[in-house]
Amino acid sequence: MKNQKTTEAVLLLEDGTIYRGQSLGKIGTSGGELCFNTGMTGYQEIFTDPSYFGQIVITTVSHVGNYGVQQEEVESENIQIRGLVCKDFSHQFSRKTAEGSLQEYFEKAGVVGICEIDTRALVRHIRDKGAMNAVISSEITDVAELQTYLNSVPSMAGLELSSHVSTAAIYELKPEDAKYRVAVLDLGIKKNIINNLVSRGCEVKVFPYNTSFEEMEKWNPDGYFISNGPGDPAATTDAVKNVRLMLEKNKPLFGICLGHQVLAEANGIATYKMHNGHRGLNHPVKNLITGRSEITSQNHGFVVDAEQLKSHPNIEVTHVNLNDNTIEGIRMKSKPAFSVQYHPESSPGPHDSTYLFDEFVAILEKSK
Repeated sequence: MKNQKTTEAVLLLEDGTIYRGQSLGKIGTSGGELCFNTGMTGYQEIFTDPSYFGQIVITTVSHVGNYGVQQEEVESENIQIRGLVCKDFSHQFSRKTAEGSLQEYFEKAGVVGICEIDTRALVRHIRDKGAMNAVISSEITDVAELQTYLNSVPSMAGLELSSHVSTAAIYELKPEDAKYRVAVLDLGIKKNIINNLVSRGCEVKVFPYNTSFEEMEKWNPDGYFISNGPGDPAATTDAVKNVRLMLEKNKPLFGICLGHQVLAEANGIATYKMHNGHRGLNHPVKNLITGRSEITSQNHGFVVDAEQLKSHPNIEVTHVNLNDNTIEGIRMKSKPAFSVQYHPESSPGPHDSTYLFDEFVAILEKSK
C-alpha cells in the first residue's frame, strides 16, 4: 500500500548519474558517501551503527520497514546514516512487538531517503565505479542546485568522524561477577560489543575518543578495548597515539573494525580506502591459526595494507577474507594484542566469531 504523503525524490551521484523515485522519511536534502549493504535483515541495527556516520546506505534486500522498529534493536542512541536508498519502503509493519513504523522513526530523527528506484542497477553501478559521494533530495529537483550541494560534501578519505559519535562523558557498566577491568576507547562503539564484554565478567569503563592514555590508565584497567567507528583510520591520530602508549604497558588489547585499523597504524602499518568496502552479514573469513572459516558481519571502507604487513617483524596475520584476500585479523608476536576487521558481536553465523571475546578474556585471566 503506497503512502499518499510521499513526493518525488532525486538521487544525484558524484559522477553525474541521476535516479528519480519517491521520498521516504523526512522531506529534505542530505549528502554523504554512497555505499551498499548486502544484509537481508537487521536494518535497524545497520541504521544505528555509528560506523555508518556520514554515509548514505543502499539496502540490497527488496523490502525495508516491513517489521517496524523497537528500542532493543539499536546499536546506539541515534540513527547514524545520512540517508537511505531502497527499492520497496514499507509504511506498514506486521511484527507485534514493534513500537512504531520506520517512517515515523526516520521522521523523528530527520533522516531523508529515496525509494522506488532500481537498486540492483544502482548497486552494480557502485560496485563497478566504487563508493562515491551522493545527495538525496525530496525538496530540490534542480540538478544544478543539487550539484552545488553535493560539491560541499567532504570526501571520506582523510576524514576524522569519531568525534561525532563517541560518548561525551565517561560511563561504566559492571556485572555482579566482575573479574576484569576493561578500559574502552569509544571511537563509535556498538552496544552489543559492550554487552559481550560485560556478559563475560568484564567491568567496562567507556572513555570518549579524545581521552588521554594517562586518564584511562588512572583507572588501572586489566586490559584495553579499541572500538569500531567511522571515518579514515589514518586521521584518527589521537587514538593511534593512545594505542602506542597502551602497547608500552604490555596489557591485553583487543580491537574491532576501526580499532583493528588503529592497531595497525600504531605499529607503522598503513591503511587505505577500498574500492567499495565490505558491508553485510555474509562475508567469509578464514582463521589462519585454526584453519576454520567463519561467516561474518562487516562494515568498513578502509583496510590494512597487506604488503606492508608482510615485512613487519612483529605482526602476524591471523584472518583473511576469502572473497578478496584482504586482511581481516592480526596479532602482535611480542605483546598480548590482537584485532579483527569484522564484527564478532553481530553473530551472522550465528556464533562463528564470538570465540574472539572468549580469547580476550582468557588473555586477561592469564595476565592477572
